[in-house]
Amino acid sequence: MGYLWIKAFHIIFMVAWFAGMFYIWRLFVYHAETSSEDVKKTLSVMENKLYKIIMTPAMLITVILGTWMLILRFDHFSGVYWIWIKITAVVFLIYLHFLSSQYKTRLQKGECFHSKKFRMMNEVPTLILFIAVILAILKPF
Repeated sequence: MGYLWIKAFHIIFMVAWFAGMFYIWRLFVYHAETSSEDVKKTLSVMENKLYKIIMTPAMLITVILGTWMLILRFDHFSGVYWIWIKITAVVFLIYLHFLSSQYKTRLQKGECFHSKKFRMMNEVPTLILFIAVILAILKPF
């Protein structure tokens, strides 16, 4: 498969992963703030499906394709710094991905009620997106 095809699918799955990352923290806000058991059950189903069916496969494919691109052009990427900063941002996003799984489990057990924290966490993927896109497009160093 050509490099540009790999890059195109990398971007497609990255968009799906980020969409999930944006949405799951918002679902957590709603989950933490509701007192209705029926709403909590509905949100739990939504959170589980989002995490298992959309976010996790999208994350895996994004990372695999990104790694594939890095390997194909390693001679080029090894000489630039921006890619390593981008990879660091992606590693942090992976951490947030797995952190969301822990919060999902705790919310479903009724152990977690941090709606303000979830509101803040809802913004972190946006910052990572800005960093990753700016680095990939502008290649500043």
